[in-house]
Amino acid sequence: MATRYTVGIDLGTSNTVVAFAAEGEDRIQVLEIEQLVGRGELAARTLLPSVRYHPAAGELDPATLRLVASAGEGQGAPPAVLGEAVVGQYARELGAQVPGRAVASAKSWLSHAGVDRNAAILPWGAAEDVPRVSPVVASASYLAHVRAAWNRQHPGAALENQDIVLTVPASFDEGARALTLEAARLAGLPRLRLLEEPQAAFHDWLFRHREQLAAELAQSRLLLVCDIGGGTTDLTLIQVEPAADGLSPPRLTRIGVGDHLMLGGDNMDLALAHLVEKRLLAGGERLSAAQLAQLVQRCRAAKEQLLAADAPEELKVTLLGAGSRLIGAARSTALRRDEVLRLVVDGFLPLVGADEAPARRRAAIVEFGLPYPADPAISRHLAAFLRRHGQVSRAALGMPGPGAGRDADGDADEAAAPLAIPDTLLLNGGVFRADAISARLEGLLAHWRGAPPRVLHNDAPDLAVARGAVAFALVRAARSGPGIGGGSARSYFLVLEAGGEAARAICVLPRGTESGTEVALPERRFALRLGQPVRFHLVSSTGDRAWQAGELVELDADDFIHLPPLAARLPATAAGRRENVAVRLVACLTEVGTLEMQCVAIDDDTQRWQLAFQVRAEADMPATEAAAAAGAHPRLAQAIALIDEVFGGQARELDAKAVRQLRARLERVLGRRDDWDMALLRALFDALLERARRRRRSAEHERVWLNLAGYCLRPGLGAALDDWRVDQLWALFGQGLQYVREGNNWSEWWTLWRRCAGGLDEARQLQVLEVLAEHLEDTDAARRRGDPVQGSYDDMVRLAAALERVPAMHRIEVGKWLLERLARPAEKAHTWWALGRVGARESLYGSAHNVVPPETAAEWLQAVLALDWKVVEPAAFAAAQLARLTGDRARDLAPELRDEVARRLAALRAPQSWITMVREVVSLDDADRRRSFGEALPPGLRLL
Repeated sequence: MATRYTVGIDLGTSNTVVAFAAEGEDRIQVLEIEQLVGRGELAARTLLPSVRYHPAAGELDPATLRLVASAGEGQGAPPAVLGEAVVGQYARELGAQVPGRAVASAKSWLSHAGVDRNAAILPWGAAEDVPRVSPVVASASYLAHVRAAWNRQHPGAALENQDIVLTVPASFDEGARALTLEAARLAGLPRLRLLEEPQAAFHDWLFRHREQLAAELAQSRLLLVCDIGGGTTDLTLIQVEPAADGLSPPRLTRIGVGDHLMLGGDNMDLALAHLVEKRLLAGGERLSAAQLAQLVQRCRAAKEQLLAADAPEELKVTLLGAGSRLIGAARSTALRRDEVLRLVVDGFLPLVGADEAPARRRAAIVEFGLPYPADPAISRHLAAFLRRHGQVSRAALGMPGPGAGRDADGDADEAAAPLAIPDTLLLNGGVFRADAISARLEGLLAHWRGAPPRVLHNDAPDLAVARGAVAFALVRAARSGPGIGGGSARSYFLVLEAGGEAARAICVLPRGTESGTEVALPERRFALRLGQPVRFHLVSSTGDRAWQAGELVELDADDFIHLPPLAARLPATAAGRRENVAVRLVACLTEVGTLEMQCVAIDDDTQRWQLAFQVRAEADMPATEAAAAAGAHPRLAQAIALIDEVFGGQARELDAKAVRQLRARLERVLGRRDDWDMALLRALFDALLERARRRRRSAEHERVWLNLAGYCLRPGLGAALDDWRVDQLWALFGQGLQYVREGNNWSEWWTLWRRCAGGLDEARQLQVLEVLAEHLEDTDAARRRGDPVQGSYDDMVRLAAALERVPAMHRIEVGKWLLERLARPAEKAHTWWALGRVGARESLYGSAHNVVPPETAAEWLQAVLALDWKVVEPAAFAAAQLARLTGDRARDLAPELRDEVARRLAALRAPQSWITMVREVVSLDDADRRRSFGEALPPGLRLL
């Protein structure tokens, strides 16, 4: 009979580590993972660098290619995930030598909701001939490599059949956790559970000290686990309660976790790379995104050597050239140990006061497409974390509360309370191999506390998480030994309203709920329709307030994190009827370690529908809603009655003027349409959709229906069920217009699709673009023929510019066509707006990987700069869009071009927001967002 194993996998940003223990044993071992370590050299290492390299054709010799293939061979290893990429140590070395072909920090991308994480976007900023993979597939490739290595070493005990614990940052939201599970599934590991990395690190320490645990923690009451990895800083607070007899193990309860903080070793390497870049290049030159990625890898290696115990005083960092000039174009500079210490230690862990808050900017800093925090000082983020969990921390330390000062909700005024500083510290993560970094963090806590904390020794910061995952599973299986309680690290809330200044939510799963415990909301009922999808919006909070299930709260954007929406499609009855069913919601923290929610029929508890997180990047609403729960507008029935007069089942004899006045009549009932909130707009669209067939009664009916439907569905995403609404609307695209001789109807037709373009996926946008291209390429001849569709030329141009999900190559073609048209004296000035939208550095709703390359945008900008902006008013905003600063050098234009645009805008006395967006990384204000979209968005909607 084959031996069974308990396996822990630390899928890290920088390295992947695997630990295991045989069934019936408590000896935890670390797997030696076979990987390429050099050209033609295969060896086993405890660390598998989480890097994959995509070699060019002919770059690797046949012997090495055979080793690449053999490294991925195992029992059922999925070749589609591994491909021909090199994974591990040699991949990291190749990435440091050749720019633009290495995928690194895939784990950081899993938590970046601003891009499509299932799209092939990595390596970020790579040349067009470099194969790309998605962050999910990149993560899956490391797990697949591990699976293949394990299966070769353990024939008859395939990894997929073992008890696996996979670790994730405590700060990962439900979307990032769902994507991690998807990566594991792609790698052939469908059954596992998730464990938070700081808990795993502490479980490793507990396991190694299990025999004398009471004595080891006798003086500890509040433990801080600070886990600084390659991509994140993960903070966790654990309360230690000694046993009454003083001999038994203490009770351990996790009482606080930090929000997602994308700060770690990668940021330190990047800061060093910026320092070296300035020395290597003269005259303000900048490296390309691919070259900077190469330099970051070299600075990482230099940092690790210069911060080691036996470090040299300085090291030479060399940036190789490319192609045939690999050696001849190489440039070098020296990095000294003291300056690395100063930049890393003082830059990321400065000695600040415990009352200092992280610096805030109008937008995050972006490098390589990743949104890093505006303030890199981990010290200030740590202070904010401790303040946020002050109430439970003071209780754990036995400190008195604030004693006075209550806010409007009766909560203690945290600002007046003494800050509770942990008395015990556990450090984890590769950066803490450097004694200087460990000493600084220990000194920081001592400075705040007035006495040094007790530091728990971590003998292997790189290995502790994987070993601790095994220790956790062993304790769990034995149902005895030192474990960590605390249940859910977050409270989860269902958002109820979209309208008004303050959105409300109801608590569906309080913080501390243990796994496997169902939390039902019997007093909250929802009427859902079978055969249609349903979607709910959730938020979470890591705050230490003790929310109760069913408690109503007002949302504060600073305290609540918006999660990907939950959705399900409720099947129709056997007869295909779409009946209504009353349901309640049930929430549970699963044994796997993820949030699970179900719709449960009120009259039959066995009828359940699973809700799944949707992780496609889309809109975020600070005041989002669950349509099933939001209150209807008090005059909605009157408005629908007006719609029925025009589009109802009983045909009425209405003259064209009466049909055209529908919008004005709706505004008299509902108020100005600019003030219609999201819930009202979608309710009106749903009413129009039900009556879509009757838009064909006359040309006026069709024109009014198209206008209202597009306005009420704009921008095609952001509300519950918008994906379903767009699916239903898309059927009309194939049907086309009824009144094709009416130029105004064509205008409304194209405007409808522009307004809902945000809800169209890539395939549908490509279909729209194909139809547009047929009309636009035939513009001149069609105008001579008097084709009515050409009366909507402006609307077609605006629609083509709004299709942000089509691949960049097609957007480039659109831009070239626009420039050709703009070379004609008769072309209207608004076409410059379209060029700016197509070449914009920041998408309004699309994924950043579809942005036009900066080289192309720079060419287009030269044409804009040649204009007199006082005469061609749209040109100035187009220039601002083309030159907007994102912080991501894979998208940004050269500084000198941006400076020229900023000077021209200032001379023109353009709005300050235009100048600012060229000089700083900022979000668009409402006026500029409206100008970019061509009209206002629904109140409260904010696109990421």
